[in-house]
Amino acid sequence: MTGTTGADSGETSADSGVSVPRFRRDRRVHGWLVAKGVSDAGDAAWMIALAWTAIQLASPAVAGLVVAAGAIPRAAVLLLGGVAADRFDTLRVLRTVTAIRIGVLAAAAVTTQAVGVSVPLLMAVAVAFGACDAVFEPASATLARQLVRTSDLSAYTGASQSAARLGTMLGAASGGVLVAVGGFTASVLLNLGTYLVVLAYLLAVLRVRFPSPRAEPTPVLRSIAAGFGYLRRDRRARTLVLTLSGLNLAIGPALGIGVALRVQGSGWGAETLGVLQALVGLGALIGAATLMVWRPRREASLGFGLLLAQGLAIVAMAVPAPVAIGAACLIIGITAGAASALLSAVFIRSVDESYLGRLASMQRLGDDVLMPAAMAGFGALASGTSLAVAFTAYGGAMALLMLRALIRVEVDPAPVNKRRLGGWGDGGSG
Repeated sequence: MTGTTGADSGETSADSGVSVPRFRRDRRVHGWLVAKGVSDAGDAAWMIALAWTAIQLASPAVAGLVVAAGAIPRAAVLLLGGVAADRFDTLRVLRTVTAIRIGVLAAAAVTTQAVGVSVPLLMAVAVAFGACDAVFEPASATLARQLVRTSDLSAYTGASQSAARLGTMLGAASGGVLVAVGGFTASVLLNLGTYLVVLAYLLAVLRVRFPSPRAEPTPVLRSIAAGFGYLRRDRRARTLVLTLSGLNLAIGPALGIGVALRVQGSGWGAETLGVLQALVGLGALIGAATLMVWRPRREASLGFGLLLAQGLAIVAMAVPAPVAIGAACLIIGITAGAASALLSAVFIRSVDESYLGRLASMQRLGDDVLMPAAMAGFGALASGTSLAVAFTAYGGAMALLMLRALIRVEVDPAPVNKRRLGGWGDGGSG
C-alpha cells in the first residue's frame, strides 16, 4: 500500500508535503464539520416534513411506509457503496452524490409547485435519498483517515458526531414549525440550500491530505467477496464490525420502544418521555464532545468498557422509577457518545485502508437489516413476559457481548502490521 506516509508521521501531507495542523487548529476540517452539521439539520427538518406531509395525505400505515421507504434501497445498495468508496476518489464520490441529492430536491420542489404533493412523490424522494445514503456513508467513513493525523482521529470523530447531533436536534426542533408555516416545499428548499453549502465546500475548500490506496478495478461481486474474505482473515476487523453492528440492536429498541412503554405504563405523561429523550441527547453530546479535548491512551478498551456500562444501564431501566430511568438515559447517552467516537476512530485506524469502505458498508448493513427484527423481538418479549424482562434480556446480552470484546482487546492488543497505527488499545503516539 502507498500514500500513507504523511499519516504515519502525523505531520505532513503525503500529497503536498505541507504540514498538517493539529485538529484543534485545523480550520479547514472544522469548516467541513460545520457544513455537514448544517446539512444534518436540513435533513432532520426535511424528515419531519416528510412524515407530517405523509400523515396528512394518507393513512398511518401508508405514512409509515413512506418514512421507511429509504431503508430498503439503502440496504440494497450499501455493499455497492462500499465498493465505490474503496475504488474511486473519495471527494469525487461525495461531490457526485451531493449533486444528485440537490437534483432530487430541486425536482421535488418544482413538482410540488406544478402538480402538488403526492404519496408517490414522497416515496420517490425517500427512495432516492436512501440510495444516496448507501453510497455517501461508506465514502464518508474513509474520509477521516485522509483528512487528519492518525493521532487526531478520536477528536475528529467526537467533533463530527457532536456536530451531527447538534444539527439533528436543531433541525428537528425547527422542522415542525417550518412545515407548518411554509409547507413541504419550504422544507425541501431548506434542505436543498444546505446541500448547496456542502457541495460548495467539497468543490472549493476541502482537499485530502493523506490519499488512501484505491482498490483494484475488479468485478463488483468479486470486490464484495474480497471484502468478506478480509473480514474472515482479520480477527480485529471482524470483532469491530460485529460489535459496531450489534451495539445498536440493544439500545435502539430500549430507547425507541422500551422507554415509551415504561412512560405509558407508569402514567408519567408525554412530557416525561420528552425529558428522557432529551437526557439521552444531552448525554451523547457530552460524551462525544469530551473526546474533542481528551485523548485516552487505550481507546478500544475504554470504548468497549463504556458500552459494557451502557448494557448495564439498559438493565437498570427495569426499575420502574423516574429517577432510575432518567439516570439510565443520561448514562446511555454519555456512553453512547463517547464510545461511538472512540470505536469509530479505532475502526478507521485499524482496518486496512483498501477495505475500509467495504467494511464500513458491512457494519451499517448489519444494523439496517437486523434492527427491525430487534425492535419486533423487544416488543414481543415485553408483551409475552414483562417490560423488566425485556430490558434485562437486551441489556444483559449487550453487556456480555461487550465484555467478550473487551477481553479480546486486553489479551490481544498487538497490531497485525505496522499500518495498524496504535493497534487495538493504543491511541498512537501524540
